[in-house]
Amino acid sequence: MAKRDIIEIDENKCTGCGLCIPNCHEGALQIIDGKARLISDLFCDGLGACIGHCPEDAITIIKREAVLYNEKKTLEENIIPKGENTIKAHMTHLRDHGANDFLNEAIEYLKEKGIENPLEKDVKMENNTNNKKAKVFCGCPGSDEITFDKPKESNCNNEQSELQPSELQHWPVQLHLVSPQAPYFKENDVLLAADCVAFSIGDFHKNYLKGKSLAIACPKLDSNQEIYLDKLVSMINDTKINTLTVMIMEVPCCGGLLNLAQKAIEHATRKIPLKLLVVSIKGEIIKEKWV
Repeated sequence: MAKRDIIEIDENKCTGCGLCIPNCHEGALQIIDGKARLISDLFCDGLGACIGHCPEDAITIIKREAVLYNEKKTLEENIIPKGENTIKAHMTHLRDHGANDFLNEAIEYLKEKGIENPLEKDVKMENNTNNKKAKVFCGCPGSDEITFDKPKESNCNNEQSELQPSELQHWPVQLHLVSPQAPYFKENDVLLAADCVAFSIGDFHKNYLKGKSLAIACPKLDSNQEIYLDKLVSMINDTKINTLTVMIMEVPCCGGLLNLAQKAIEHATRKIPLKLLVVSIKGEIIKEKWV
């Protein structure tokens, strides 16, 4: 047993619609007595693939004492018997969440069983189509799979001739969904932004997101924020982020995000610079300082 991320289902909200079931390829969920149930801690990896498919917001990620997730057992009992498409969905899920340890374990297990890695198969098919030498998927997710290419600098002076390119370089970005050990956080500058910020300030991408890894959260509406604290501490200690910039709105409830960042730095064994940016509801920077 260990304290770890795992899903929790609010039975009062759950209607038993079953939309979460096919999106948990690990087989951790079943509809029992008209409600979605977590049938085994062993099969829940805590990455939350099911969350976005619940129309009632009945599924959240919490941290509690639970049996450790077992990748090999999950593959053997719930993934491989369902066929290649389920194996591929599971592997993609691990890759996109930066769960490198589980992904490498899955690749080795498939190799032991003589089953082709579907991610490697996709790369081979694509390269063969383009008459290129097949690229071997080595087990660690390549940057092109989990990060986005940086936008090219424009040589055009006519601002109306093209759209402002996105500076987002990775996915996911919601703090509940990101892995604190994801490679795009490693030794990078991190921007922790309140959900409303990017909608309020017009030059968010160009002047504030560029060159940074992103995590977003709402200190008023998000639940289980103790997980946020643990993730930020892990980013500081384990992933060794360089700096943390907190960008919030001027409304009082947004201050919780700054408090969260300050607590994370207090709990961490490493100390990093913390910068605060406060945005007005009209989209202006009204405060900028190192704290």
